[in-house]
Amino acid sequence: MPENSMTDDRPLYGRDPDAWQAYLAEGNAKQARKRVGADVLIRNEQGHVLLVNPRYKPDWDLPGGMAEANEPPHLAAEREVREELGIGLTVGRLLVVDWVAPHGPWDDSLMFIFDGGTITDAQASALRLADGELLGYQFLSLEDSRAVLRPYVWQRLRNAVANTDSDSCRYIVNGR
Repeated sequence: MPENSMTDDRPLYGRDPDAWQAYLAEGNAKQARKRVGADVLIRNEQGHVLLVNPRYKPDWDLPGGMAEANEPPHLAAEREVREELGIGLTVGRLLVVDWVAPHGPWDDSLMFIFDGGTITDAQASALRLADGELLGYQFLSLEDSRAVLRPYVWQRLRNAVANTDSDSCRYIVNGR
């Protein structure tokens, strides 16, 4: 086709790379962004789950936290555990993705729960409150954890524990 033709059937990215980048940037600026949380299911040798008591919220939670901009969820989970509890941990596979509906002042979010495996009693005794975000931590049975977790967080935990023997990932909505 001649250079001065009025029609060019090539896609925008093929005929004007700068215009294509501008188009992508405009879409990126206008599309919704989701908050991403990344938590870790860590168990002790007795099979109890590690929960943390955050200073900034009324209920206990799983170890982990919010991903930073452009941070992969699995690395966010590892960073949060290191920052809050002082242990280096390489997370295992993804157990659960939970879509959390808008609530209160918050928009919707995606919560990822990774398998942190079982830590030894020696590793558990090396845990420490490292950055001031936590008031404490405790290993609890799944049933006992129900009393200290918000209902949808307990459901998320229950799904993660139930999925540890599977090769799949569970997608849930608001903990269910």
